[in-house]
Amino acid sequence: MITLYHCAAARSFRPLWMLEELGLPYELKMLPFPPRVFAKEYLAVNPLGTVPYLIDGETRMTESSGICHYLGTRYGPTPLIVGVDEPAYGAFLNWMYFSDATLTFPQALVLRYSQLEPEERRSPQVATDYAKWFLGRLRAVEAATANAKMLCADRFTAADIAIGYALRLAERIGLAKDFGPNVAAYWQRLQMRDGYQRAVAAENLAGEQQKVARRL
Repeated sequence: MITLYHCAAARSFRPLWMLEELGLPYELKMLPFPPRVFAKEYLAVNPLGTVPYLIDGETRMTESSGICHYLGTRYGPTPLIVGVDEPAYGAFLNWMYFSDATLTFPQALVLRYSQLEPEERRSPQVATDYAKWFLGRLRAVEAATANAKMLCADRFTAADIAIGYALRLAERIGLAKDFGPNVAAYWQRLQMRDGYQRAVAAENLAGEQQKVARRL
């Protein structure tokens, strides 16, 4: 069975959501955030101390968008993956990489320097600057959803999962109030999906059963 190590609301939510959309059986192991600080025994499993960490047979993976792509191709075929023979293949890959490298990266700095660091190490200037960075890059999503319900290929894909997590994180750290109208509507559509709601429910249930408190 697939095993996914996850922290509530962390980027490991991407593969959790993907697993639910695919209907695959999995074991969800919850960790406090950040696990390298609050669950040091986890370093024996993943020396990076980060989430996600996916185990599937001999496969070990740590990159959230890459895991989504892996699951879709390994356990497909599925409309969640845009194939190489489809016109939107390049756009699909671009959104998959854009999701973490361009959108989640500045959010991580906002979170760190506004909430996670001790008071004396917090930096409102850093948090403000990187919030502006994130919102500036989010203009690409605003444009892409102006006349389309989803990002590419005229359907819901793993790219929407990858970008959708960045919107979920933005909401949690107080940036959703600055979403443009297209992004706001797109985010509402994503949250209405059964797969998204099942992933949230699985996250909450596992946290309660494993007695892991939210820290993110």
